[in-house]
Amino acid sequence: MYDPKSRKAEEFIDHQEILDTLAYADANKRNRALIDEILEKARQLKRLSHREASVLLACELEDKNREMYAMAEQIKKDFYGNRIVMFAPLYLSNYCVNGCVYCPYHAKNKHIARKKLTQEEVRAEVIALQDMGHKRLAIEAGEDPVNNPIEYILECIRTIYSVQHKNGSIRRVNVNIAATTVEEYKMLKDAGIGTYILFQETYHKESYQQLHPTGPKSNYAYHTEAHDRAMEAGIDDVGLGVLFGLEMYRYEFAGLLMHAEHLEAVFGVGPHTISVPRVCPADDIDPTEFDNGIDDDTFAKIVACIRIAVPYTGMIVSTRESQASRERVLHLGISQISGGSRTSVGGYVEPEAPENNSAQFDVSDHRSLDEVVRWLMDMGYIPSFCTACYREGRTGDRFMALCKNRQIMNCCHPNALMTLKEYLTDYAAPETRAVGEALIARELDNIPSDKVRSIVTERLGLIEAGQRDFRF
Repeated sequence: MYDPKSRKAEEFIDHQEILDTLAYADANKRNRALIDEILEKARQLKRLSHREASVLLACELEDKNREMYAMAEQIKKDFYGNRIVMFAPLYLSNYCVNGCVYCPYHAKNKHIARKKLTQEEVRAEVIALQDMGHKRLAIEAGEDPVNNPIEYILECIRTIYSVQHKNGSIRRVNVNIAATTVEEYKMLKDAGIGTYILFQETYHKESYQQLHPTGPKSNYAYHTEAHDRAMEAGIDDVGLGVLFGLEMYRYEFAGLLMHAEHLEAVFGVGPHTISVPRVCPADDIDPTEFDNGIDDDTFAKIVACIRIAVPYTGMIVSTRESQASRERVLHLGISQISGGSRTSVGGYVEPEAPENNSAQFDVSDHRSLDEVVRWLMDMGYIPSFCTACYREGRTGDRFMALCKNRQIMNCCHPNALMTLKEYLTDYAAPETRAVGEALIARELDNIPSDKVRSIVTERLGLIEAGQRDFRF
């Protein structure tokens, strides 16, 4: 049944193929010759199959695991340098008709505060995010055809892009909403979205149906095939993810990579991003009720193995994770993180009282965006607020071609420095700005082209003088 080119969910995510893959990985988890062969392939920056990557994840040879971690860190540097892209989620509405048992938005939860932002409230949230320094948002909403129809989502996107406040503007809106039709994905494309993100939650069909007992999301095939419909509609960049802790992590890992292989087989380009959230506490959700939770060591190994398997794909970790957890996986392949996040509806303008909680999950990293930016720079990373590729048409296969050839850094590195300069000038605390200016001065020397370095230096001065939004 397994066919990565099939358009049927049960064929490109074939249950028996995953079971066979896990058995193969178990049989070879101490096969040094095979593991060396797979690592050599990865060292040549070739994409690994789900079966090869599963062998690495199962590997019990400690020296080879250490080699994997070092390789993951080097691959991250090779493709993404020392840049970390910044974003924030914006929750529009928590009305939802689904029955997902791991999410407090589920329809049976009668005590959670249900909220839906008006356009004036959207505008106020955007201004609050702009005042923090954000340029890139991921909008979130529960699935509710009455309260959150596509028309409402589109109106919110128009509002977000329309807000110009001081030197602030949101330059890229990514969208994380329920699976929908090709026609509605075309509407999102026409609205100028960036990446369409949809988490599978679990690829195990039987578990999926138990975890989604009611509502439109209970249709496994329709949900799993959503990225195909989005790409049919012309959305070049899509994001995958599973919620680790719902099912056996090795099963999910194999399914996630099979989904990436499917998109590349059918559309010629894999996912733009892969997210790795873990189940965490929320309003009426206790993570200990799910018996497939993973510890920090396993989480780190998953991140490293994904980075090795799909070296050119962006990887995202959110404020679900603690500062310590995020710091560890930053070194193993993560290229995008959120900062200063609120997971409640309207939470940026006015933080909620505990008795009026509308959050989807409890945040573990409570630091402000400025504190996160300073932390990244102290570790030698460049916090990037760049959105140039999306606005210059470097999306889909065009982005991936540049990324695979490792040419994307010729644009991304200078763009990161210029957007960081904007942040430092407009929003940073004095101590953060001092650290950032020193970082930019050092990083200018790492621009290989004399011409590009000269242009960037000139533009940094223009930003200091008040101009904004330069990009390569």
